[in-house]
Formats: sequence, structure tokens, C-alpha cells
Amino acid sequence: MKSSSFGQLAGLFSILAGVSGFLYALAFVVISRNMPELGLLLSAIFLLLGGLFGSAAIVALFQRVHESEFGFALWAFVLSLVGALGSVTHGGYDLSNAINPPTQNLPALSNLPNQVDPRGLLTFGLAGIGLFIFVWLMTKEAGFPKGLVILGYISAVLLVFIYLARLVILQPTNPVLLVPVLVEGFIVNPLWYIWLGVSLRRR
Repeated sequence: MKSSSFGQLAGLFSILAGVSGFLYALAFVVISRNMPELGLLLSAIFLLLGGLFGSAAIVALFQRVHESEFGFALWAFVLSLVGALGSVTHGGYDLSNAINPPTQNLPALSNLPNQVDPRGLLTFGLAGIGLFIFVWLMTKEAGFPKGLVILGYISAVLLVFIYLARLVILQPTNPVLLVPVLVEGFIVNPLWYIWLGVSLRRR
């Protein structure tokens, strides 16, 4: 079946969301250690772009799976879209602080909970729940590779775990938090979005 023009565009945006997610992890985990101001600026930009690009992929995924279980598909769509918009808002908030910091202690500011997305409630928590439902619906829809489905489940579980761990662990270098962040940020999430984008563009 030939993909629609929106499906083609959403596939491209999904790939860009995967690239943005990898660059966000690189800026947040690596660059911010040596250059905190630059790390905060770049992580804010890529968090914002990742949410924006990801929102198109969410709409395209809803179009693909909504016929089998419309109620669950709509629920997954709402949760995932709110998570993507939370990522955009969180990134925009961090970006505004990075460009015009309200205090001189910018690294300390970045450790405060975001008022809209506290400890990643939307970016990780709701996004993970929405993704889990979407992946379950993908098992009912022909055409999605089994590996993509498995990768989606892994990503969903990691996202929710990262949110829960971030609630109680404030030190980003703690291995309980750092290892899932590295696996999700550098491998699972980028690969999931890129593979999803390729799949959407082929349909």
C-alpha cells in the first residue's frame, strides 16, 4: 500500500525525532558535564525539536492503528501527544533560561523541577504509557516488524522507569538512573523513532 503524503512526511519527522533524541542525550549526558551552559542550551533545543517532530509520528501511528481498538488508540494518542507537547514545553522553558538566565547559577537552575513537566512527568511518564498502548495496538495491525514492536515495549518501560527513578534520585550520575537513561537515550529511543519512520514511509 502506497503511503500518503502525510505518512511520508510523518516518517521523515519520526526519523528526525530519533536523531533529535540521540543529540539530546549527547548534550544532556556528555556535553553538560564539561560545558554546563552549552549542554543546557543544546539539550533544550533537541528536547523541543524531538517533541515537535515526534508529534507528527504520533498522529501517523494513530492513523495506522485506530481501526482495531479506537478507544485505546485515542487514549494512546492523547497520552503520547501530551507527552510530546510536554517535551516541547519543557525544552522551550529550558531554552528560555539558557538564553536569558534569571540567575547567575545556571547549572543549579537546571536541577530544579520544571513547573510544567516536573521530573519528566509528561516527557517520560505519560509518553511511556502512551507508547506502551500504541505498541500493543501495533501487534493487532499487520505490517509492523516484530522487532519494532519489541523495541517499542522496551522503550515504553524504560521511559516510565526513568520518570519514577528521577522522582527519587536527584543525582544524574547514580547508576540506577544513568544506565537506563544511556540505554534509552543513545540506543532504544533513537532506533525506535528511526525504524518507525522508515516503516511509515514504506506504507
